[in-house]
Amino acid sequence: MNSGHTITITPSSAHVEVRVDGELLASTDRPVLLDETGLPTRYYLHPEDVRTDLLRPTTFHTTCPFKGEASYWSADIGGQTHDGIVWAYETPIAQAADITGLLSFYPDRSQITVDGVAVTA
Repeated sequence: MNSGHTITITPSSAHVEVRVDGELLASTDRPVLLDETGLPTRYYLHPEDVRTDLLRPTTFHTTCPFKGEASYWSADIGGQTHDGIVWAYETPIAQAADITGLLSFYPDRSQITVDGVAVTA
């Protein structure tokens, strides 16, 4: 890991909801919070708490030197496709093992609330 760059992964009991175009895509009381130098907190959710029936995998992947390779999913809501709105690290590097297989949503492309308060990008 680069000097000065950190990631911190913390289980939480906060209530997190994710909506896209008003459709509830996720609701959980067991998010995993990831704080990374220079970025806002990201909320990683267990697939069992996400409407995965509305998601379909993309072929897009990115690589983060601090977490590993990310895979992406699109959401099909009301006849509209929200391309690459969800990501996960299915086989992250060791420092990020606690988010393996958990899903995270872009806060600027979905409506995320934490204990009833909107999260901004």
